[in-house]
Amino acid sequence: MTEWTLSRALNQALRDALAEDERVLVFGEDVGVSGGVFRVTDGLQAAHGDRRVFDTPISESVIVGAAVGLAFAGWRPVVELQFDAFSYPAFEQVVDHVAKMRMRTRGRVDMPITIRIPSFGGIKGKEHHGESPEVYYAHTAGLKVVVPSSALDGYALLRHAIADPDPVVVLEPKARYWAKEAGELDADAPGIGSGRVLRDGDDVTLVAYGSMVARVAAAAEQLADVGVEARVVDLRSLSPLDDELLRRSAEETGRVVVVHEAPRHAGFGAEVAARTMELAFDSLAAPIARVTGWDTPYPPASLEDGYLPSVDRIVAVAKETVAY
Repeated sequence: MTEWTLSRALNQALRDALAEDERVLVFGEDVGVSGGVFRVTDGLQAAHGDRRVFDTPISESVIVGAAVGLAFAGWRPVVELQFDAFSYPAFEQVVDHVAKMRMRTRGRVDMPITIRIPSFGGIKGKEHHGESPEVYYAHTAGLKVVVPSSALDGYALLRHAIADPDPVVVLEPKARYWAKEAGELDADAPGIGSGRVLRDGDDVTLVAYGSMVARVAAAAEQLADVGVEARVVDLRSLSPLDDELLRRSAEETGRVVVVHEAPRHAGFGAEVAARTMELAFDSLAAPIARVTGWDTPYPPASLEDGYLPSVDRIVAVAKETVAY
C-alpha cells in the first residue's frame, strides 16, 4: 500500500488532471521552475511544458483575472495563490467576476476555475502566512469551498474541483502538507458537498475541517479513555455543507462541538452551529459549543501554540457539553 503526503497527493492530482485534459492549465507564483513553495507543483512543468504550467508576475489580482479570461476561452485554469493572506489582493476579482460570471451571462459561460490557497496556521510562519480565510470565500455565493484534511482526501477533492464547471476554492492546510497516509488515490471518492465520519460515537459529535481534524481525532482518543465516545466529523466541504450529515449526527448524539482555528466571532463554526440547530433542534441535549482561535490577528510564531485550539481545550469543552 502506497504512503502519501498531502503535498505529494495534490501533486499527483494536478499531474493526472493535466494528463487527462489538455485544457487544464496550472499557473501562479513560482509554480513552474521551482515547483512551488510547498513543492505541490514539483516536476509538473518538466512533464507538461511551460505553456501549460508556468510562473506569473507577483500579482494575485492578475493571476485570477487571467484565469477568468482563460475560462472564457475554454481553458480550465488551476491557479495557486501562494499563501492565505496573499489571496486578499485577488479578492475583488474572485467576488466580482469569478463568483458572478455564470449569473451575469445567464448560464452561457462556465467558470471552471480552481483556486488553490495554502491556508491556516500551524507552521509558525511570519505575518500574512497563517490566516483563516474560509468565511470570506464560503460566504460568497457562486463559489464552492473545500478543505482537505488528509492526503487521500486532498487528491479526491482537488480532482473533483478541477472537473467542476463552477469555480472551486481549495483551502489546503499547510500544517498537513507533510502528514502521511497510506492507501490508494481515488478520483471517484466522495466529492464536493459530502462530509465524512472518521470515528463513530454516541455521546458527542466533534466537527472540524482541515488541520483541526487531526486534533479532534486525538481529543476523541483521550475522551474514550474516560468513557466518552465521541463521533468525529470531517466537514471536507464548507460550501455546500453536508446538511444531512450534520442533522444525523446531532440526532444520534444529541451534543455537538465545532472546532476551527479561525477567530470565534462570525467564524465558520457559527454557521455550522446555526445550521445544525435548524436541522435538529428537538434532538439537542445541550447548547452547541465552539472551540476556536481567539478574536485577535494571527499571532507571531512564539505565541501560535496558545492561539490554536489544543487537544486539551477540545477535551475540556467536550466534557462540559456531555455533562450539561
